[in-house]
Amino acid sequence: MQKIVQKFGGTSVGTIEKIKHVCSLINKEVKNGNQVAVVSSAMSGETNRLLSLADNFDLKNNKLESDMIVSTGEQIAISLISMALKEIGLKGKPLLGWQIPIIGSKDYTKAKINRIDDKRILEIMNKGEIPIIAGFQGIDEDNNIVTFGRGGSDTSAVAIAAAIAADRCDIYTDVNGVYTTDPRIVKNAKKLNKISYEEMLEFASLGAKVLQTRSVEMAMRYGVTVQVLSSITGDIGTFLTKEDKKMENELVSGIAYSKDEANLTLINILDKPGVATKIFSPLSEANINVDMIVQSGSENGKNINFTYTVSRKDLEQTISIMESNKPNIEFERIITNNSLAKVSIIGLGMRTHTGVANKMFSALASQNINIHVISTSEIKISVLIDEDYIEKAINILHSIFELEKK
Repeated sequence: MQKIVQKFGGTSVGTIEKIKHVCSLINKEVKNGNQVAVVSSAMSGETNRLLSLADNFDLKNNKLESDMIVSTGEQIAISLISMALKEIGLKGKPLLGWQIPIIGSKDYTKAKINRIDDKRILEIMNKGEIPIIAGFQGIDEDNNIVTFGRGGSDTSAVAIAAAIAADRCDIYTDVNGVYTTDPRIVKNAKKLNKISYEEMLEFASLGAKVLQTRSVEMAMRYGVTVQVLSSITGDIGTFLTKEDKKMENELVSGIAYSKDEANLTLINILDKPGVATKIFSPLSEANINVDMIVQSGSENGKNINFTYTVSRKDLEQTISIMESNKPNIEFERIITNNSLAKVSIIGLGMRTHTGVANKMFSALASQNINIHVISTSEIKISVLIDEDYIEKAINILHSIFELEKK
């Protein structure tokens, strides 16, 4: 007998019919003799509807209230799942975050999970019942409801799997696994049987929306075996595992992309110690994530230009912060571009193989695709290009690295 955590996303529980189908997947694990804990998101569209109500007010001053509002979506979903399980002879126990409890930080709307009390979950499972846990939410030390950010139900599920020492955490989505790239863009994209935690972390952070980044970090930290699979078919999906020698021999595992890119260039900044701190400290204080950074010199050798990228939704606020700090940073003007996209190749094989970057750049040049910014790490290379060329870039890279043969 194994302990299995099954997490269902919003599209998987979007209608009563889909909820009944989800219950058949739960029943399948039970019939296999396994103990099951369920984690559910809100029904598709429900979180957005609830957020639209909160958006009528100033979110900056109402984050605690906003968390309380959006947390109600999961309450509805887990109650319906419990009802549907009863109809097929299974006994479920719907639980909100505070009933377990799941303790999070006080960072409302994007709290981090600090700890989970596994006692109640295990008691329910040991009685032959199924705990049905609201994802995305918990409480802080003062018993206020907190939420874990969009996609936070993934993190909830992995954290619960770690807490109860589950044998596996199944993340059910509307896709049947992790692909070499977006199959809507590349028709012959291949589903990966397995992928390393590190590679999946890069996929998630670079734009792939299969799993929330924090859920992958947690799985890697606690060694949780995670499977991404389709709630429609229930067929075997993609497993997240520790890396092995075969993975290291693969030059490139896949291609991720993001269209949510904007860059800013600060022109003619006096080159002196501490200038980077003056630029990025106020952005950090405003919780604005900066991604790709390039510093370039000027002709006189005394001034520099600073280029960096942020999410498009943060562009206006970033410009405002830079302008308000202009006397301190001492730049001449700002140039912006919000019609960019980031394309990244990812693979453990980059650690031990040379010429990967040149192969990537040559492929893009062959399609007359200009590169604005380049960023690299041990297992990925990212380039910033004009958004209009995103599909052409992904297709040529998928072909040149022969990912259709995986």
